[in-house]
Amino acid sequence: MSVPDQQAAVPRPSIAAVVPVYRERRHVAQVLARFGPEVARIYVVDDGCPERTGEMVRESCTDPRVTVLCHERNRGVGAATMTGYVRALADGAEVVVKVDGDGQMDPGLIPTFVAPILRGEADYVKGNRFHNLDGLASMPPVRLLGNAVLSFVTKISTGYWNVFDPNNGFTAIHAAVLRELPLDRIDERFFFESDVLFRLNTLQAVVCDVPMRAVYRSEQSKLSVRHALVDFSVRHARNAVRRVVYNYYLRNFNVASLQILFGSLLLAFGATFGTVEWARSLRTGEAATTGTVMLAALPVLLGVQLLLAFASYDMASVPTRAIHTRLGPPRD
Repeated sequence: MSVPDQQAAVPRPSIAAVVPVYRERRHVAQVLARFGPEVARIYVVDDGCPERTGEMVRESCTDPRVTVLCHERNRGVGAATMTGYVRALADGAEVVVKVDGDGQMDPGLIPTFVAPILRGEADYVKGNRFHNLDGLASMPPVRLLGNAVLSFVTKISTGYWNVFDPNNGFTAIHAAVLRELPLDRIDERFFFESDVLFRLNTLQAVVCDVPMRAVYRSEQSKLSVRHALVDFSVRHARNAVRRVVYNYYLRNFNVASLQILFGSLLLAFGATFGTVEWARSLRTGEAATTGTVMLAALPVLLGVQLLLAFASYDMASVPTRAIHTRLGPPRD
């Protein structure tokens, strides 16, 4: 058998796409028309859309790759995506891509997104709208600032210091890694992407960014800025604590475990003692002694130094070896 024949005998990886839709009736047909031949199956998940987008796709779309799945009520973009994930895994997909149905993402980039996964370099790939500075001019200022702040907070809570634009919904994941995620415990709404990153870090999966451009229209974002600031802050704080406990105490114990423990204790003691003494000085009018000042300042300085050392260790611990090559075939 010739070499070309051997190459032709190698089956192409099965790539599936999940397209969650909610009030996307005007754009979804254009999105579906842009999927290339590399995608074997497309799952349009109607998340209780009042416009009946799923019904419209079922009646008008002639692409045999398209399957419409419907939620009876609106459950959130995360829930819709996971419904598509479950169906894609059941149908034997090897790589599952998520593309929003609002037309802000180009399905033509799918080969670029899945390439690092197929090469064994990554387990999860996500878009990054901030890589090319020329494209930022089209991004609304509020969204630009919000994404920048959320990106930094997400780095802390997920441990992926090498990625940006965490709420980007254009993603690709290897099926072997997807099967390891606890889909029943992942947030079902707008915190979905950040929660997935947190879960991936607990698996030590490799995540990488792919530069992309996004198209912004006049539609209002479905995500409330006020809601995101309050709700996301609480969820990120919770995930940050859980990640540190999982990675530095339950699964491993090393110098970084001591750094964050003693750094937090020293900082808390110094800040509390200093605040109490400062309040006492204001109340009595007596200046604090040099010893009192040093007793408050030294723990704060040492605590900050230890926490910075922990952050440096944590940044150097970002996973670099893809795990999907070691996970093996699906479990029955």
